[in-house]
Amino acid sequence: MATVVDLITYPVKGCAGTSVDSTHLTPAGLAHDRVFMVVSVDGVYRTQRRDPRLALVRPTVSAEGSRLTLASAEPEGGHGALHLDVTTSAPRRDVDLFGATYQGIDQGDEAAAWLTDFLGTPSRLVRVPPEHDRKTDGLTPGTSGYADSSAVHVLSRASLAHLHTRLAERGAPPLAMDRFRPNIVIDSLPEGCQVEDWAAEPHAEDRIRRATIGAAELGYTKLAVRCAVTLVDQEAGARGGPEPLRTLAGYRRFSAGGVVFGTKFAVVRPGKLSVGDEVAVEEWGEAER
Repeated sequence: MATVVDLITYPVKGCAGTSVDSTHLTPAGLAHDRVFMVVSVDGVYRTQRRDPRLALVRPTVSAEGSRLTLASAEPEGGHGALHLDVTTSAPRRDVDLFGATYQGIDQGDEAAAWLTDFLGTPSRLVRVPPEHDRKTDGLTPGTSGYADSSAVHVLSRASLAHLHTRLAERGAPPLAMDRFRPNIVIDSLPEGCQVEDWAAEPHAEDRIRRATIGAAELGYTKLAVRCAVTLVDQEAGARGGPEPLRTLAGYRRFSAGGVVFGTKFAVVRPGKLSVGDEVAVEEWGEAER
């Protein structure tokens, strides 16, 4: 067993996340996770791969999802917070996400102007329509909003600590957990618990096939292949050096291509999640290579 030590939702794809003490896990992931997406005027998705300043946008969504606030993490710069009434009734438009076409509900000119000014490139903001019916790939079938793929990304502190050891061997500094943008961060049970401490093992999450957390259940889909977003300093909104990809390439190369760090899951049973919930693994498997 292990425990949940952080829950992070990312209301706008590519923008900053918000840690919460508890939330509802929906079939598409944590409540409000990747429900919104910044796109070009042609409807093509924007991410930190090309627009690292997205990391400096701090979005918050009201509990029922009817209000969205966009704020800047920059202390100075003239970008005041924008408060929006979310619309789900506006006309749908085509949006492109990794070459696949989905539908989005444009959130209006005010949101577009704020993002265009902040990012320095013409942009629009869209929301997942209520009828959104995306099928995600991987071992366990599922759905998600505008996430890269599966609904939930899980990462353990032990995996990050092991990466820090590897970085230190190269003389590189440690990196914050937010470089990897997980939804659920897990750690060992409190000292003194008389159970197997599998969460102390780096990358043990790679072997989980079914797990119960709180009232919810997750099913393994695939390993998380890492991209250039991990190179972006989330506090600065700018690319740093070659880490962590340079170090990960030395010990986490995936046979199908790229490097992997963290694990993706589909939602098998929705339910409430809270920090402190135990992670009970119902089924283990062999880690993909």
